[in-house]
Amino acid sequence: MSALWLFLKGNITTESLVIAVVGYVVVFASLVLLFWLFSNIPKLIYIKPWKKKKGDTKDEEEAHGMAISGETTAAISLALHLYLSEMHDEESGVLTIRKVSKAYSPWSSKIYAVRNQFNRR
Repeated sequence: MSALWLFLKGNITTESLVIAVVGYVVVFASLVLLFWLFSNIPKLIYIKPWKKKKGDTKDEEEAHGMAISGETTAAISLALHLYLSEMHDEESGVLTIRKVSKAYSPWSSKIYAVRNQFNRR
């Protein structure tokens, strides 16, 4: 009732009401669009441009050279594992913490703070 009263009183103009309604419609439409996009992302990711026949899956893989034997897969994975494990150095588990004395620096001094210049008279 109060929104209607403000509209009738003249505080809310027709232009401001149109802007508010258009804003709500734009936000709601964008939320619906984002919901549709996020719910269909798995379908968009797994789209395959070619259709496989039900009985010829193994023949197509061999024809395209996609069939890899288990021994080949095991050799590739072992080579990758050995390569990636050599990238890191062996480190001891000992942590050493040393306190480093720092020289005086006016950058960290509290007496030169910006707030102190306003307190001077």
